[in-house]
Amino acid sequence: MRCWKTNKRTQVFNQEPWIRLESHQIELPDGQKIDDWIWIDTPDFIIVVAQDYQRRFLVFEQTKYAAHGTTLAPVGGYIKDGEDPLAAAQRELLEETGYVAEEWIKLGSFMTDANRGNGRGHYFLALNAAYTDLTHVSDDLEEQELHLFTPEQLLSALLKNQVQIITWQAAFATALLLTGGNGHDAESNTQCAE
Repeated sequence: MRCWKTNKRTQVFNQEPWIRLESHQIELPDGQKIDDWIWIDTPDFIIVVAQDYQRRFLVFEQTKYAAHGTTLAPVGGYIKDGEDPLAAAQRELLEETGYVAEEWIKLGSFMTDANRGNGRGHYFLALNAAYTDLTHVSDDLEEQELHLFTPEQLLSALLKNQVQIITWQAAFATALLLTGGNGHDAESNTQCAE
């Protein structure tokens, strides 16, 4: 299969640091050209699914502007300029929860929108997370409460659509699959060496 080719990019909107819209001139493999393909450029981000020593998942209950009512959520945030994704994940876990983790497993790196971009997410599983008395300061705008969910409770929440954001659903579901749903069965060769 041949990839699409980008012949030209024109910025049509910019609101740093949150979003930049571009109009791309695209050439398809058959030679057809599309002059106004919209591309959404948002910052890359991390999502962390953390599990403590008792194999409970750290899960926020929070409000989000795009969600109806409250939603369940993992740790997440934007990657700062020049920051390594793993370092961003470790920073966000500490800032948002006050926890640090002994073991980090990269779950993957994925685009949010197959045709429009909309930022790349770097997903991590943090194992053996423990609360620390290190000062943590979160700059999150929404109200949130941190809960500890068993694997069974988390699976039930996913099936009941209590996690309203698809990237969060994907992160939680992948973590459940990787841990066998109830333990630390992740293979050590998937551990981050970054």
